[in-house]
Amino acid sequence: MLNQYLFKRVDNSALIVFRVLFGFLITVEAWGAIATGWIRTTLMEGEFTFNFIGLDFLQPLPGNGMLYYYGIMGLFGVFVMLGFKYRISIIVYSIMWSAVYLMQKSSYNNHYYLLMLLLGIMACMPANRYLSLDVKQNPGLKKISMPRWVYIVIIAQLWIVYTYASAAKFYPDWLDASMAAQLMLTKSNYWLIGDFLQLNWVHWSIAYFGIFFDLFIIPALLWEPTRKFAFIFSIFFHLFNSFVFQIGIFPYMSLAFTVFFFPSETIQRIFLPQKELYTAGEIIKPANYKLILVVAAIYFIIQIGLPLRHWVISDDVLWTEEGHRLSWRMMLRSKGGRISFKVVDKESGLTIPFDHTKMLSRKQQRAVGTKPDVIWQFCQRIKKDFAAKGKDVAIYVNCKIRVNDSKYHTLIDPEVDMAAAKWDYFWHNEWILPSPLNSSSETSNKYEVRN
Repeated sequence: MLNQYLFKRVDNSALIVFRVLFGFLITVEAWGAIATGWIRTTLMEGEFTFNFIGLDFLQPLPGNGMLYYYGIMGLFGVFVMLGFKYRISIIVYSIMWSAVYLMQKSSYNNHYYLLMLLLGIMACMPANRYLSLDVKQNPGLKKISMPRWVYIVIIAQLWIVYTYASAAKFYPDWLDASMAAQLMLTKSNYWLIGDFLQLNWVHWSIAYFGIFFDLFIIPALLWEPTRKFAFIFSIFFHLFNSFVFQIGIFPYMSLAFTVFFFPSETIQRIFLPQKELYTAGEIIKPANYKLILVVAAIYFIIQIGLPLRHWVISDDVLWTEEGHRLSWRMMLRSKGGRISFKVVDKESGLTIPFDHTKMLSRKQQRAVGTKPDVIWQFCQRIKKDFAAKGKDVAIYVNCKIRVNDSKYHTLIDPEVDMAAAKWDYFWHNEWILPSPLNSSSETSNKYEVRN
């Protein structure tokens, strides 16, 4: 019964329209990064980037290499939009995008991770079977139908993202709207709406509209009686996010996904009036259908499990950042930090003057000042650089951070030699001092620093 449901053929209008929109948006993402200077500030300033731990070989191309890199990547986005050599084009874009995503954490964004997943998903989809140059070159590829599992995979992925995004907001600073107030405070200089965004009731509206929108938008789009209202709310929500938070293509990509929630007749009539509507409803199981089901099951088990991992790691993820990435924890907190490094020559016992700001861009300095994994990576980099000069050094970190509007507290144990410290990929790193966030008294951290 399940196989019949998943492999029943349905009209493919939504997938074809989404491929065109998706290709356009990933082209804008690539070429927009060049136009806005994002590449220069993120990948070209500083001596190196903070890659995902264990992927040290991923570093930006020298000189203007990354500008050409993104230019080529955008060209493959155009190919995806046109359906030209579709499978190759989207796989190449996916590899190039994933390499950049894993190459740097200074501009970490859950939406970048989502795009990496979507590129992989779309590479498995028969999205070039209509309205594509591939079909024009090879008419035998033309199809007006697709297996139903295409809908299921895309909707399930979106449901996971939105549900976890809602669940992550159930913590005190979000529920009392203070986090929303902090987010809006940085927008006070916005033309026309800057003062409006500072109103108390606006903060409460943002906080709770965000929770309930993320929690209910997918079910509301799936249910026919609420679909149109949910679509209107989606337009407002995503355009608001685009204007206020300026988060690139992702509000528009979220709107593009709504084509999968409307009846095929509606999508075909509006976007593809020349296309025949598929109604036969055949059930065609491919020879490797069991492998498809196993791969899909493993993928979604991982997607459901990854965002839960911070619950089995000691301490608060808002403080330690352990389990924060790949978990759909979006725009939940603000962090500020102050950091300095004490480098000691082990042979002489003398302190070596060291200014970390000379090695890092401003964006990297913000990451180094607040994120334990980045601090650890930087200490390993310092150690390596001094080793190249023939010196064996110990490195001690003085780092104080604040989460949201709390007091400053010491993040890293100042008595631990971070050059010798190990990184635990899966569990808590003991050189991160205990969080003061959930204690009855903020003085539980003996290294508290008052403002």
